[in-house]
Amino acid sequence: MNSNKRLQNILANTPVGIVLPAIAGGGALPIAQLNLPNWWLAGGAVRNTVWCAVFGQKCRLFIKDFDIAFFDESGDRSQELAAKAQLTAQFPNYQFDVKNQASFTRWRSGRTAYTSTENGIENWLHTATAVGVRLDAQGEWQFFTPYGLDDLFAGIIRPTPAHINNPDAKNKASDFLDKCPELRCI
Repeated sequence: MNSNKRLQNILANTPVGIVLPAIAGGGALPIAQLNLPNWWLAGGAVRNTVWCAVFGQKCRLFIKDFDIAFFDESGDRSQELAAKAQLTAQFPNYQFDVKNQASFTRWRSGRTAYTSTENGIENWLHTATAVGVRLDAQGEWQFFTPYGLDDLFAGIIRPTPAHINNPDAKNKASDFLDKCPELRCI
């Protein structure tokens, strides 16, 4: 089984698999009206779900929120807030963090502007966090894995090239290790 299929099998019957259709435009609410261009569900929801599946009860990392990244140069904060409100209305027990990667420098000053959703995700702190999933218009799974999936499946915490010397990456890695001692820092 290839890595993408393995990832899909792990995520399909979890909260990630439940939320994905709503982001893609299915489900009870008209989420598709939001038209979040080039969106990906990425980050901790994907990473933590996989690590809990791989390491079992030894891993106490859970889904804190669902990170939904998209790219819209003409978008504004109201677009993010509207998507978050609609998803929260449909899934009141979950938290959502919807961020337009085109406006990244507005909420993280001093950083380089991103040119696409993928450019934003590939610059997240760790390789195992820089993994995106989504459903296409036909409901087929798509994957964005700029660093592959080996680190994710092996429980390796490795900073992305942009964050090799970033103390935030090291601090976040310590948090992961506290909750899931089976992980390894590289």
